[in-house]
Order: sequence, then structure tokens, then C-alpha cells
Amino acid sequence: MKNNAVILVVDDEKPIRNFLRVSLSSQDYRVIEAVDGRGAISLSASHIPDLIILDLGLPDVDGLEVLRELRQWSSAPVIVLSARDDDRAKIDALDNGADDYLTKPFSVGELLARVRVAFRHVARTVGIGSETETALRIGPLHLDLVKRKVSVGEREIHLTPTEYRLLVHLAQHAGRVLTHGAILKHVWGPSREGETQYLRVFMANLRRKIEDNPAEPRFLLTELGVGYRLADQDEVERFPGERD
Repeated sequence: MKNNAVILVVDDEKPIRNFLRVSLSSQDYRVIEAVDGRGAISLSASHIPDLIILDLGLPDVDGLEVLRELRQWSSAPVIVLSARDDDRAKIDALDNGADDYLTKPFSVGELLARVRVAFRHVARTVGIGSETETALRIGPLHLDLVKRKVSVGEREIHLTPTEYRLLVHLAQHAGRVLTHGAILKHVWGPSREGETQYLRVFMANLRRKIEDNPAEPRFLLTELGVGYRLADQDEVERFPGERD
């Protein structure tokens, strides 16, 4: 994603908006700002931002309501900001269409890393499901979507059909937290949506097959109380382990 991308910042606190504007502008992102939910919806419609940073605690409309409204017509990635660090708030935001969740206070480095991940996810998912999408790679982890083969470096991994579907789903959203319910619904269907223990068994099996040390996973990461995510390229490169 080009660094002159347009980012909409939605927060009623001026110091936070200033912090976000300076941090993002330093990376050549173009920042537009809204101070409430109605302004956010209006600017999203008129400026079509490439990414939205949305505070949940807005003065006029609940942030989740704004998120649900945006998701009816906007596919721009949304990073939610909140002073709440409880699991329920994170799950609600992710299940309502947020791509990521940042708890205040946060550093410039963490903010910019989350923005880069969101843009990489957009670039990766353009074409998923099309004839041109034939493989997914995160570091040494390689998924051949044509031959339905998985390897880590030179080591081929033998997966069951369900394990393969689960891994592909996580890989297509690498770097993004997926809630337990969202994963279960996508891979197994609505009837399994509440069976988190069922998902834990499959994740444990995947880790045993993919990770060098399942107790300290490099690829398949747990977000406690929320769900799972597959590490993105930057995280894998920082983690010592098997290489290409």
C-alpha cells in the first residue's frame, strides 16, 4: 500500500487526534479527522479513506454502531481504539467488523506496526479466491492452494482436510486476530460457533505438525480469551527458527 494512503482518524479527544496525526504524517500518510460518529460516517462517504482508526468512546454515537454502519458499505480496514482492555470489548469489536484493536495508551511504534499489518492484509486479500491466487507464504510457511500442499521450509506437512481449511483461513488473514466464533463459523459452520474447545483441539494438532516447539509457537498465536491469529511476515522474521 502506498504511503500517501488516506487514513481517517475518529476520536473526540484532541490530544489523541494530534498524536495520531503527527505519527501517521511522519510516514507520509494523509490524515483526515472526525470528532464524532456522524462526522466519521460523513467523511468516510465523501473521502473514501484507505484505513479508519476509530475510537469506541464517541460523544454522539456508540463506536460499535459506527463500525456496523461502516461495514454495510465500506471495506476499508478499521483499527479500533479503546481505553477498555477486557476480552469482551475486543470480541465485540472484532465480531462487528474491526480488523484490529489497540488499547490506550499505545506507542507510536505499535500504532505504525498495526497500520502496516492492516495494509499488508488488504494487499494480500486482493485476488483471494480469484484464478491468480495460487499460493500463500509467511516466512518459511508455504501453502500451495492448487496442489493443497503445506510445507515449512523443505519439510512437507501432512494435514487433514479440516486442518487444511483452518490453516488456509488463518493464512488469508495473517496478522489479524480472528475470534473463536468467527473461525468456527467459517470452517465448521454456524452449528459449531460456540464450541471453543473443539477449535482448541484442532489448533493443538496444527501446532504439533507445524511448529518446531508447539509450547512456544512461532506461527499459530493465541490471543487469550479472544481467538487466534497467524503471525504476519514481520513477526515470523523476528522470531528465531526454521528458515527458507
